[in-house]
Amino acid sequence: MPHGGPDGGDGGRGGSVILEASHDVSDLALYKRRKRWLAVDGADGAGGRKTGRNGADVRLKVPVGTVALDGDGGLIADLDTDGATAVVARGGLGGRGNVHFKSSTRHAPDYSEPGLKGEEFEATLDLKLIADVGLVGPPNAGKSSLLRAMTAARPKVAAYPFTTLDPELGVADSEAGRMVIADIPGLIEGAAQGAGLGQRFLRHVERTRALVYMLDGSSADPWRDLDAVKAEVGAFSAELLQRPSLVVVNKVDLPDARKLRSRTKKRDVRFVSALTGEGVSDLTADIARLVASAPLPRTPAPPRVTRLPERPRGDLIVERVPAGYVVRGERVEHLVEHTNLDSETGLGRFQAQLDRLGVSAALEAAGVRPGDTVRIAGVEFEYQP
Repeated sequence: MPHGGPDGGDGGRGGSVILEASHDVSDLALYKRRKRWLAVDGADGAGGRKTGRNGADVRLKVPVGTVALDGDGGLIADLDTDGATAVVARGGLGGRGNVHFKSSTRHAPDYSEPGLKGEEFEATLDLKLIADVGLVGPPNAGKSSLLRAMTAARPKVAAYPFTTLDPELGVADSEAGRMVIADIPGLIEGAAQGAGLGQRFLRHVERTRALVYMLDGSSADPWRDLDAVKAEVGAFSAELLQRPSLVVVNKVDLPDARKLRSRTKKRDVRFVSALTGEGVSDLTADIARLVASAPLPRTPAPPRVTRLPERPRGDLIVERVPAGYVVRGERVEHLVEHTNLDSETGLGRFQAQLDRLGVSAALEAAGVRPGDTVRIAGVEFEYQP
């Protein structure tokens, strides 16, 4: 301001990218179609010491049960409750206006700081269903039919294996309470190693409190089928095999299943017909009581927990490379990002700050010569003492 001193305002901060778990979203299809999301930049400061507008955050809604992983499989966030949020890329900070750089010797500074860049981060989103009970069993055992009989869910039902290509959820009510039931696609031998629909769906039962092993009563050997399914569940997760469970034999409306029921005396097994509804009401009550008494599942420990990107910390490091010298350190990299290198005043302040931080002395101790290339935070300089 003429005759009034500096009055430049600060820049606004940039927006962040935030994941938010919501029951309003049922799948991750949107993020299959669009893979890059940008928050809004902060606005420049203005005269009159006016601070620039902050950039708007981008809030990405994902289904409850979504897990965010980094490129190495490390856990960034586990959004397992409605409304849970996680910042996956933080917005940059606004730079300081020239009003911050006035002094007794510099009454009218023409220098201001650039804002810091926001973060860029790549994450993988993986959805694991949230359910109280998981229906597991061999293909065509009638899991989808039972889900239809117990809840208002309407999964696809047909007389051939693997009609369920995606896990289905349904809500069942009983006197013992309400519960969410997940129909997990049929398991075959080798599922834990990826055979059939394999690990793609076994992981969806990791969060359940109890399992219902569903068998086809008309099968040649239902008990062998049960052993095979349990073997696959145990191969996938030994802890999962220890969860509270029930064994249910379906299709008791068929002659073979009725004969099996008459021969089964000592096994703790429920016999039902998802088609006619026989035994379904009692089974629903039994499952609800099982869930009510079951402990909350232990969440498997992730390979590691990832911290979101941060600027390097620690002491000043000077490294000699074939192209010259590389300088690393939190304070010096922060200085480069916060310096307007197109300003003569800014460059003068930058040089003074390098001397104050000991960068020049460290470079000279490493053998730098006038004219050598020095790289700091991705910016190259020609060294001049």
